[in-house]
Amino acid sequence: MRKIWFFSLFSLASFACAEKPNPKKIAMTFMAKRISVSINRSAAQVYEFVSNPENLHKWAAGLSGSIRRVNEEWIAESPMGTVKVKFAEKNKFGVLDHDVTLPSGVKVYNPMRVLPNKDGSELVFTLYRRPDISDQEFAADAKAVQNDLAKLTLLEK
Repeated sequence: MRKIWFFSLFSLASFACAEKPNPKKIAMTFMAKRISVSINRSAAQVYEFVSNPENLHKWAAGLSGSIRRVNEEWIAESPMGTVKVKFAEKNKFGVLDHDVTLPSGVKVYNPMRVLPNKDGSELVFTLYRRPDISDQEFAADAKAVQNDLAKLTLLEK
């Protein structure tokens, strides 16, 4: 009896997987690219530096203009104009997710984590490709993020 039951589940799974994708369906997720760097500083040290919005101009070129706190919001000058930056609440898990609200009002979610890696750390940024971004723009965004993260390796010195 047990063999027939497993066979039935396998058959159903095979049938479900055999369905051809419908190109007219709307994608539920963005394409994502993970970009990371190893840093010869503890995860706690990297977290404290990166989670402080006052340090953004030291490593995030897209937010390299001034940054100031206005009431409860962080306002930064960027090549796109004035943006709002909001980091995740302080936490012990290394979560550095942040939202950047563009001048147009569009909010861009930026997942980011710092993970322990032996005596150092690994900083991982997930770059989502929004639907209105071309291949060239996405590649340029990825390169910019890689360059920004590379600046954080200078914390080693």
